[in-house]
Amino acid sequence: MNYTIEEMKYSDWNEVSKIYLEGINTGIATFQNSIPTFEEWDNGHVKTCRLVAKSNDKVLGFAVLSPTSSRCVYRGVAEVSIYIGENYRGLGIGKALMANLIKLSEENNFWTLQSGIIRENTASIELHKKCGFREIGVREKVAKMDNGVWHDTVLMERRSKIVEFD
Repeated sequence: MNYTIEEMKYSDWNEVSKIYLEGINTGIATFQNSIPTFEEWDNGHVKTCRLVAKSNDKVLGFAVLSPTSSRCVYRGVAEVSIYIGENYRGLGIGKALMANLIKLSEENNFWTLQSGIIRENTASIELHKKCGFREIGVREKVAKMDNGVWHDTVLMERRSKIVEFD
């Protein structure tokens, strides 16, 4: 499949939000239970590190960073979110998005990328491992879904070999 990795634009939001909803509906991609407004979503994500995979102007997936803290000592640390449309999973799009997001994060002076992945989301855990992340721990029963089921999250981290720690 031919696709490009591009900077996410406001005009991509409609398709991005649909892919996000597909992730919500899996029950293992996020603890979020509804799609936020664009403004809410926009305020929670790093402006310089937002990517989409597109084929013929159709968004296939997206990868973005969120700040981990407002404290200045964490300015080089960000949380990864990556979602692939259900019809495009397993085609290498996630790996391409992650590789580009890592490169972009380093260009923007992020030295640590982290993810908290619901333990049952083994595909995401494997993707992160393939892209240089390591498991650093598990948070047991950290959040309960609306259906009453508790989930553990696997904490993963990738340290840049390029960006100097300030």
